[in-house]
Amino acid sequence: MRRITRIATAGIASAALALGVTACGNDKSDAGSDSNGGKAAIAYDIGGRGDQSFNDAAYAGLEKAQKDFEIKGTEAQPSEGEGDPDKVQRLTSLARAGNNPVIGVGFAYAPAIAEVAPKFPDTTFGLIDDTSKTGKNIANLVFNEEQGSYLAGVAAAKVTKSKTVGFIGGVETPLIKKFEAGFVQGVKDTNKDVNVKVQYLTQPPDFGGFSKPDLGKAAAQGQIDAGADVIYAAAGLAGSGSIEAAANAKKWAIGVDSDQYEQSGLAAYKDYILTSVTKDVSGAVYNLIKSVEDGKPQTGEIRYGLDKDGVGLAMSNPKFTEMKDVIAAVDTAKADIIAGKITVKTAP
Repeated sequence: MRRITRIATAGIASAALALGVTACGNDKSDAGSDSNGGKAAIAYDIGGRGDQSFNDAAYAGLEKAQKDFEIKGTEAQPSEGEGDPDKVQRLTSLARAGNNPVIGVGFAYAPAIAEVAPKFPDTTFGLIDDTSKTGKNIANLVFNEEQGSYLAGVAAAKVTKSKTVGFIGGVETPLIKKFEAGFVQGVKDTNKDVNVKVQYLTQPPDFGGFSKPDLGKAAAQGQIDAGADVIYAAAGLAGSGSIEAAANAKKWAIGVDSDQYEQSGLAAYKDYILTSVTKDVSGAVYNLIKSVEDGKPQTGEIRYGLDKDGVGLAMSNPKFTEMKDVIAAVDTAKADIIAGKITVKTAP
């Protein structure tokens, strides 16, 4: 956990906020040094790269695009407690540097992109997880998180022995309520007798619930003490704490956004990561960069759901895939959602 926290809190100083961009070619990939001139940038959400989840998925898309298109990728880290003016400054710096597209990772970038995008009409701006701000050069990259969460609810209801499961949301926002709604519906549609404990770590405008593993760990431990034997957290970096608590108690954890069973920073707990609700954030980032490289930049709402494998359940843990009755129930639910037989709620 120390490694994750250290990465997340790097660059908190205001200087890093103003000019806190790094070429990926000087970081984990050297593709930038062989760039053919194209540039693309991502500005990270709370927690930054190293969260083993949402931000890391965005980076994976940028990294793949660098290799495939020989472009230079730039990353910009957030700072603790920053506001919209800080994000405006960050996005403006990235656009002025010639990056195209410039992608804001997370709904918190909506106001800043709405302000900056009109000033750079020839630059495409990607906004992940938000449709509230639109424009001719804005691509809204959004997901049916409730659908993937429904499948997680089906799995949780099938594997629980205590008939009690838990949901932990990082911050109580409309987006995270979608995760809750889908999960609870999936549980109840599978077994109405299973109790779902719901807890949020912080309330807006305090977004620390996405960045503090200790909060997630404490919340998960509380739910476990109350009888939960499956914990699903949609909490960014804080979710890693809930996974740690579940693993230490030998209970099941369900990851989010990335396939957290495969994340190196969570390797010590992987045997207890039943599955993860995945969002193809990496694919969305990659596709947007590709569209710009192809000269046909995406704009407007670009939605990823179960029908396009934009969301789903990870199958990396062999213990999970060996549960044939659970997998069968998940597959049936997935087919019914795609066919329109099941409509998943987007709010509790």
